[in-house]
Amino acid sequence: MRVFLDVLIARFGKVPYGDRDGARRLQWALLFVSRNDMTFPYALVVFDLDGTLVDSGADIAEALNRTLAEFGLARVPEATVLGWIGEGVRKLVEAAWRHAHDATPIDAVMPTFMRHYAACLLRSPRLYPGVAEALAQLRARGVTLALCTNKPSALVLPLLRHLGVADAFAALLGGDSLPERKPSPLPLLHLAQQFAQPPAHCLMVGDSGTDLQAAHAAGMPAALVRYGYPRDLDLAAADVVLLMDDLRELLALG
Repeated sequence: MRVFLDVLIARFGKVPYGDRDGARRLQWALLFVSRNDMTFPYALVVFDLDGTLVDSGADIAEALNRTLAEFGLARVPEATVLGWIGEGVRKLVEAAWRHAHDATPIDAVMPTFMRHYAACLLRSPRLYPGVAEALAQLRARGVTLALCTNKPSALVLPLLRHLGVADAFAALLGGDSLPERKPSPLPLLHLAQQFAQPPAHCLMVGDSGTDLQAAHAAGMPAALVRYGYPRDLDLAAADVVLLMDDLRELLALG
């Protein structure tokens, strides 16, 4: 939220009375941004999905626990599962099977997990507060938006349609869309090339070390949200242009 205070001070010379409350600070900053045609500094913004735009952790945990149960294994607390999200479904299942000390080959587990994953996809996902507004306002400023997730590509569009934001994105990349996925820089470089933008003119927005590593390897600036599934990432020490509690804070960049 610090960036909001900087914007307000630059405009008003002070923070308006009563604005120390987070919600009111956000209201003032958005009002200022909406009334001033600020040029957004990035031509392309690439978003992560789970933990950045969408709170889907409970559904992913349920799919994994249904899979464990089908193999006669104990359920895992949701909080534990959240720490495994971010590097793709196979890594998720591998983490669960290591946790269970079970020797079943992962190749034998994956079809069952994918069946439950698809069944749980639309169980209870929700956009994080401010996401729909941030996407709409970025598009209104002429910014191209793309999605780069490690979620299987077949599940991405149905989820976005369910949440009403599918039309916001000019391109979608899933974890199986290319030969490599995040933290490889390949997906981000692919998107930058697709839209004829140098990586330095693009912004990666995510919630995890996987996103940050991919951005750094691609030579792309990064912004991170403080919510989501950051695992062991030290957000305070992360080399980013912005740390956010609400995606609408992106709108104050300029």
